[in-house]
Amino acid sequence: MPPAPHPADERSPRYPGWRVVGGCFAMALICWGFGFYGHAFYLAELQRLHGWPTSIISSATTAYYLVSAVLVVFISDAIRRLGARLCVLIGTASFAASVAALPFVGAPVQLFAVYLVMALGWATMGVGAITNILGLWFDAKRGLAISLALNGASFSGVIIVPGLVFLAGFAGFTTAMLAGAASILLLMVPLAIKVLGPPAPREPASATAHVGATITGQGEWTRAKALRSPRLWSVSAPFALALLSQAGFLVHLIAFLEPATGRSTAGIAVAITTAMAIVGRLVLGTIADRTNQRLASALSLASQAAALTVMTQTVDTHTLLVACAVYGFSVGNLITFPSLIIQREFDAASFGLLIGLSTAITQFTYAFGPGLLGLVRDVSGSYTASVLLCALLNLIAAAIVVRPPRSA
Repeated sequence: MPPAPHPADERSPRYPGWRVVGGCFAMALICWGFGFYGHAFYLAELQRLHGWPTSIISSATTAYYLVSAVLVVFISDAIRRLGARLCVLIGTASFAASVAALPFVGAPVQLFAVYLVMALGWATMGVGAITNILGLWFDAKRGLAISLALNGASFSGVIIVPGLVFLAGFAGFTTAMLAGAASILLLMVPLAIKVLGPPAPREPASATAHVGATITGQGEWTRAKALRSPRLWSVSAPFALALLSQAGFLVHLIAFLEPATGRSTAGIAVAITTAMAIVGRLVLGTIADRTNQRLASALSLASQAAALTVMTQTVDTHTLLVACAVYGFSVGNLITFPSLIIQREFDAASFGLLIGLSTAITQFTYAFGPGLLGLVRDVSGSYTASVLLCALLNLIAAAIVVRPPRSA
């Protein structure tokens, strides 16, 4: 009988890093629930309460993403100096405070201020933070660990957004948001304290040999060198366009569907979209190390473009829900693919720096998604032009990502 794996070996089910994956899953649940998918709910509720133009509320969301994009550039430095636990506790406090404050905003300038506080939470608990934290614990199983942890983002759309919609309808927007803030604190504070400590030493795994194997002789990476790398831009640029489309569409999803489906069914559509994202991530997690990740990215983008086009051509509720399911299958993977491609094509020692920089580039770009779609909707008078723009951006991104440059 072969010896049992050592608990410090990340291939072992007893490896403590898998508990960290659970903590990062909870981070993603909170971060995407309140900091990403939740913006569709906030937009609809703030419009209902105040009658503010879509473009004004969307611009506040854009400012939120821009500020957090600047902050996430330095997330690897923050985790190294402050530790994962303190960074996540800071993010938890930021999310709880901003979520609790949202029902009490009375002017657009106050909404901008609240979203700036929330931006700190997004930077310290989002994909840049999660991939950096898991990079401290995993090498051979990093792709699987990231896929599993980021499933929390997909579950957030199934649990948090429909929950907020239901609670707001039953008890009001204020009660829903105060309950949300309390849930953030009750979940994340104990987890951060108990789970997110410094990484344990682990046995090197031969499976790590594939990491960084695509490009050799890269030397030490710096942010300046990375910004001059055509190959890094071949990852960052297409996913920046794809997530500009995705972030914009998901923020406006409830407002887009509500006239045709009603408020409750629009909330169900969000749940279907994110439930399919869970399925998509689980499928990717099982094949991530064996698939052509660039080709898979292009196919995912093309399928989303097709689903978006269908949504503009019908008001039939069942067809819209099916299109949301097709679209949702790739929602989570578009967040996961950049880290998997960077892990495969770049030096493992620079993973934290490169994924932080790539995340900042994509986030800086997709920050304009909600505001851009809101502006197009206000100018055109309907969401049709906005949704077709999203489909076009996806097709452009697919064409770029599938053909990587030869140079680093």
